[in-house]
Amino acid sequence: MDRSGDAEFEGTQFDPDAVLWVRGVDYVTGWREAAQAAGELGDALTAAGVDVAGVKLRASTTTDGSGVVRLELSTTAAREVAKLARAAAAHWRKAG
Repeated sequence: MDRSGDAEFEGTQFDPDAVLWVRGVDYVTGWREAAQAAGELGDALTAAGVDVAGVKLRASTTTDGSGVVRLELSTTAAREVAKLARAAAAHWRKAG
């Protein structure tokens, strides 16, 4: 699994000149929150048995500094996640 934005990420380097910066917007806090959420999601996918070789998580921010996590899945991983979501939804319906 590729967790772009994590400390271990060895992909392309961040280019601060390639983005638009708005004075006074705290992008770092949003990015840190997104990076933490990406890690939590990656751990949950691993614990659920998803083949994370086909999973890419990337922490980012929006123009207002809010954190976002971008999720990219291979078709195999997408089908695994869909199967897990259907099973969880069925379980919740029975429990409710």
